[in-house]
Amino acid sequence: MKQTTNTILMIRPVNFRMNEETAVNNYFQEEIDLKNAEINEKATLEFDAFVEKLKAVGVNVIVENDDKALNTPDSIFPNNWVSFHKNGDVAMYPMFAENRRRERREAIFLRLEKEGFKIKDIIDYTSAEEEGYFLEGTGSILLDRVNSIAYCALSPRADEELFIEFCEDFEYTPVVFTANQTVDGKRLPIYHTNVMMCLAETFAVICLETIDNKKERKQVVSNLEKTGKKVITITEKQMHQFAGNMLQVRGQDDALYLVMSQAAHDSLSKSQKDLIEAHCPILSSSLTTIETCGGGSARCMMAEVFLPKA
Repeated sequence: MKQTTNTILMIRPVNFRMNEETAVNNYFQEEIDLKNAEINEKATLEFDAFVEKLKAVGVNVIVENDDKALNTPDSIFPNNWVSFHKNGDVAMYPMFAENRRRERREAIFLRLEKEGFKIKDIIDYTSAEEEGYFLEGTGSILLDRVNSIAYCALSPRADEELFIEFCEDFEYTPVVFTANQTVDGKRLPIYHTNVMMCLAETFAVICLETIDNKKERKQVVSNLEKTGKKVITITEKQMHQFAGNMLQVRGQDDALYLVMSQAAHDSLSKSQKDLIEAHCPILSSSLTTIETCGGGSARCMMAEVFLPKA
């Protein structure tokens, strides 16, 4: 079992804009003084350039176009509604924002099958939306696939019971904690675990200062260290530049890369970059419009495909 994959699913935007339904608890989103059409145009240019950079190092990027009729401003972040697993299972997740639920499309599964992947079973958690419980995919859950450990920072978008249910279904050991950020002088839950933490094969990048509870912080570090991961810490200020929102992928000849945005890369100190590059090269791309309006970054845009070949 590998922690990383060479195949990534990405959704090319057609209606990208600031999503008013997610802004209530995604404190990374900001208003931008542009018309929606301009915002989408800029986001599409960033998206295309990012895809080209991934393909240039040999990552297999499957690009599926968004469906304009669905009016889904956040479809560029598919990792929140779906995850693909090595045994052929697919998980579909309950989403906080009603307009994000329209992102779940059978066409995506048909495309992957057309690309030669085998889907055995779909585990559907989406009925939890009716009761007001949410768990937003690998935004909420960080999977250590090799050691079968799942990390989750609880928030309005990450329900503990649902997370435990996922862990039982997929045979992961749960590590639950709370991660906060300072908003207008208050400590409030960070909306997704994957903005404060990244798991790579031999290391983890994490904003430990967001875990206010010392016992929980110790527990997270202990789990990372006992699985042989070098812990590389970032500050809350760097996290706000999406320095936690990174993903390690495989390129040509199985070479590993840590993928992040230009903003994340620019926020890191030389010593932090050196620590990362002792494990693998960094690949960065400018995602300014996507980060500002969407409140998500490079990792959110990539849904990892671990499915077996048919």
